[in-house]
Amino acid sequence: MSHPLYTYLDDAITFTSVSAARCRTLYFPLCGPTENQLKCAVSPYLAGDIKLDKSAYVTPPVSREDLRRPLRNVFVCVDRTVCALADPYGDASLLTVTAGQLWHQVTRTFPEAGITVSVVNFCPAGDDCVELMRVDVRNDSATAKTVTPTVAVPLFARALENKHDHEHVTSLLNRIEQVGEGVLVNPTMKFDETGHLPNERVYFVYGVDGEGAPVDGSFPTVAAFCGEQGDFHRPAAIYEAREPVALPAGERHGQEAVGGLRFAQISLPPGQTGSYLVAVGIATDYDNSVEIFNRYKTPQLFDQALADNKTYWAAKTASITVHSGDSDYDAWMRWVVLQPVLRRIFGCSFLPDHDYGKGGKGWRDIWQDLLSLILIEPEQVRDNLINNFGGVRIDGSNATIIGARPGEFIADRNKISRVWMDHGVWPLLTLSLYIDQTGDYDILLEQQPYFRDHQRARNMRRNGADHSGSGEEAAFEGNRLRDHEGTEYRGSLIEHLLVQALVQFYNVGEHNIIRLENADWNDGLDMAFERGESVAFASQYGGNLLRLATLLEELAERKGLENISVARELLLLLDNVSDPVDYNDIEAKQSVLLKHYFPAVEPCVSGKKENVAVKDVVKNLRHKGQWIFDHIRQQEKISVDGHTWFNGYYDNQGQRVEGKVGGVTRMTLTGQVFPVMSGLAKENDIVKVIAAVDKHLRDTALGGYRLNTDFQRPHYLDLGRAFGFAYGTKENGAFFSHMIVMYAYALYRQGFARAGHTVLDSIFRMCQDTDKSLIYPGVPEYLDSLGRGMYHYLTGSASWLVLTVLTQVYGVAGEGGRLRLRPQLVKAQFDGDGCATVRCMFAGKRICVTYSNLRHLEFGDYQVTGATVNGKKVAGAGLPAPDVCIERSVIAKAMADVQINVSLGPRG
Repeated sequence: MSHPLYTYLDDAITFTSVSAARCRTLYFPLCGPTENQLKCAVSPYLAGDIKLDKSAYVTPPVSREDLRRPLRNVFVCVDRTVCALADPYGDASLLTVTAGQLWHQVTRTFPEAGITVSVVNFCPAGDDCVELMRVDVRNDSATAKTVTPTVAVPLFARALENKHDHEHVTSLLNRIEQVGEGVLVNPTMKFDETGHLPNERVYFVYGVDGEGAPVDGSFPTVAAFCGEQGDFHRPAAIYEAREPVALPAGERHGQEAVGGLRFAQISLPPGQTGSYLVAVGIATDYDNSVEIFNRYKTPQLFDQALADNKTYWAAKTASITVHSGDSDYDAWMRWVVLQPVLRRIFGCSFLPDHDYGKGGKGWRDIWQDLLSLILIEPEQVRDNLINNFGGVRIDGSNATIIGARPGEFIADRNKISRVWMDHGVWPLLTLSLYIDQTGDYDILLEQQPYFRDHQRARNMRRNGADHSGSGEEAAFEGNRLRDHEGTEYRGSLIEHLLVQALVQFYNVGEHNIIRLENADWNDGLDMAFERGESVAFASQYGGNLLRLATLLEELAERKGLENISVARELLLLLDNVSDPVDYNDIEAKQSVLLKHYFPAVEPCVSGKKENVAVKDVVKNLRHKGQWIFDHIRQQEKISVDGHTWFNGYYDNQGQRVEGKVGGVTRMTLTGQVFPVMSGLAKENDIVKVIAAVDKHLRDTALGGYRLNTDFQRPHYLDLGRAFGFAYGTKENGAFFSHMIVMYAYALYRQGFARAGHTVLDSIFRMCQDTDKSLIYPGVPEYLDSLGRGMYHYLTGSASWLVLTVLTQVYGVAGEGGRLRLRPQLVKAQFDGDGCATVRCMFAGKRICVTYSNLRHLEFGDYQVTGATVNGKKVAGAGLPAPDVCIERSVIAKAMADVQINVSLGPRG
C-alpha cells in the first residue's frame, strides 16, 4: 500500500512519508481529548502553532503560508557543524515523517555530521495543557561525537488578536523568568481595551535530558536567541556559538519570549543515542507548571504517555471501521472517522487552514458534526442535542455561534446581523438520525427556551429602545425569549422544530420559493437578501415538513398521544380550516408572517399554550410539504441542450440563476442535491439529473464533481462573493467535498447505489492522488482545480462521509430504534472471498456486520437471503428481501460484542 506522499505501515493506520518535506505547507493536527486541552499543528519541519483557544496562544499564531517559517526547532552542534532540523535548504530526501493517531515524528539524517535527529510530538490524553516533545540524537559514525543540542520554541503568551492589534504593546506585559526547568512567561494582565483583566495563566518551555539532568541554560528572549541580525532559521545563539547566561530583569521583562533551551555538551559514542524531553504548555502558575512537567520528565513517563495517547485515539477511530476489497480505502476511512472528533475539539479554527480563526462552532457545524458523533460517540450526544435547541429564535432563525458552555449562544461572531436560510434544515435531520439510532422519542418532549437578541423578524427588523411598560421592558432582559410578565418561555423540541419548518414555508419571495436571505449552505451566496430565493433548500424544507409529520405520528403512537401542546401563536402558522391561506398567493403567505406571526411573538410571547390534535398537525404538515414539492416540480425544471435539471436559485434581480445565460451554461450541484435527497425528484428526474451532472459538473481530467460550472464573469454582485473567487477555488467551482458527499448520500438514499458509488469514489481517488492533493489521509474541505486538497481535517464533509458509508453503503442504520441492514455495496467493494465487513456501535454494543456475497453479485442483482446474530437465526425476518430488520432488544441483551452475519444471494 504505497502512495507518492505516504505509505501505510502494518497497522493500516500509521503512515510514513519520505517525501513530505517537499511541501512546507503540509501539516498534521495534535490535540488532547477535549477542547479544554491544547490544539496544535505540526509540519514536516516542526512549524505550526500551539494554543488553547483564541485568548491563549502559547506560540505565535500561524496560517498556511506562515508554515514556511520555523516554530519548534532543534539545533545540534556536532564539533563545528550545525545540524538544524528545520533547515529549509538541506536535502529534503533525508527527512522522513511518520505519523499516527495522534502523534507525529520527524527523522532527519545529517551525513556531514554523522548523526540522525528524531523528534516525536504529541499531546497527552489526560487533562494537562501541554505538548510533549522527545528529541533523540543518534551517532551514526564510527567515532565518538561531541554533541551540544538546543531546542527553541518561540513563546507568544497572549491572545490571537494581539498578533495584529497592539502586538508590541502586549509584549511589554511579559514577565519572563529563567527557571531551573527552562523558561516561564507570566504576563501581568490580559490586554483588552474594553476592560483589562488580571492574567491567570503562565506559559512555559521546560526540558530535561534522558538521564534526568536539567537544562544547561536558556535563551529567554528573541533578542538573546536570534540577535540583531539573526532569525529563527539562523539564530545568533547557535551560529555565533553563544553561551546561555542569566539575564537581568531589565533585559528579560517586556520582551518577546523564546523557550530556548541549551542542553549540556556530551560525548556520544558510536551507535549510541542521546535523548532529551521537552514540554511546552500552559499552567495556572509556576508550581502548577512544574507539577505538569514532573508527570512526563523521564523516558519511562514519556513513553507511557505516548502509549496512552495511541490507545485513546485508536479506540476513538475503532468505533467505526470497514473492511472492503480495497485496503487503502479501509485505512483512509480510519482517518475520516477521526475528523468529526477533531471538529468537536478544534471547531473550524486553530489549524493553519481555517475559515473563522476565532474559535467557537457555527450553527450548521454543530448539527452536522453530530450526525457522525451520534454514530461514533453516542454517549455524548443527547444533552448536546437538547442544549443546541436553545439557540433557536421564535422567528425560526437562530444564533449562529455556539459557545463552549452548554446553553451559551452568540448571535454572530463578527457582530453582523444576518440570517442563513438553511439553518432550520439541519436540526431535524440530526435529531431524526438520533431517534432512529436510539428509539428515544422522549427527547421530542424535552423543554428548552428560545434565544433572543436585538434581531427580529428574520433580520427584517431590529429591537428598538421604544418599548414601554414593565412587561415589555422585562421581555428585553437577557438573551432568552420571555412572556409579557417577564417569565422565560420554554417549549418542547417538537415545538422548536415546528417553528423552524413552518416559518420558512411562509417566508417566500416573488417566485413563491423560500427566500435566500443572507445565504444558505453556500456561504458565498451572500448578496441577494432582498430578492434572492433558494430552490435547493426549499426542496429540503418540503422534505422536512413531510419527515416531521411522520415523526409526529411515530411519537404519538409510541407515547399514546392524541394532542401536543404548542405556543398559542404557533396556531397562526397552522392553517385555520375555516379560513385557509391560498398557498399560491405569495402576498397572502408573506402576510401570515409580517402582519400576524412576527408581531405576535416579538419582542415577547403571551406564554399561553394550546393543545392541538396530532392528526390535524400531521395533515397540515403533509399538505405544506407536498405543495412545495408540486410547485418546484412544475416551475423549476430547466432543459439545456437535451439535459434536464433543477434550477437552484434566484438572484437579487429576481432572475433565475441556472440554465443557459448569454450562451454560457450555468448549473449548480447544490441545486440538484436537495431535490434528490428530500424525495422531491422522482425516479425519472434523478436519471436526468445524473446525466446532466455528469455532462456539466464532472471534470474528465481530475475525475471529480465541481460545485458549479464556470459562470464566466468576474463577479456576481447580485448573488454572492463566491463568484469573485478564481474559478475552481472555494465555493466557485471547486471540488467541494461536502456537497459531493451529500450528492452521493442523496443518490444512495433513493436507491441509485452505482451512481452514488461513482460519486463517493471520486473523492477518495482525488485524495489518494497525492502528487496533486498534497495531503495526508483524510478528506479536505475542497480540492481545487489543480487537485490540491485545501482546509484539511476540519470539514463537515467527514461527518457526511461517515454517515453515508455506514448507513447507506453498508446499510447499517437505525429505524425507530431497531437495526435495519440494507446493503448497497457494489461488487468491487467486496473482498476476494466475497465478504464486506463493518464494525460500529449500536444499542450500547459493539457490533460487527459481515455481508457474504459468495457469488460475487453486483448491486441490484443480490438480496438478503439469511441473517444470524451471534449464530442464531433472525426470527421473523421475512427473507429473502432487500433488507433485514433486527429488534433492538436482541442486540441490547447480548452479553458481549455482537456478530451479525448476512448472506446475500440472487434476486428472485
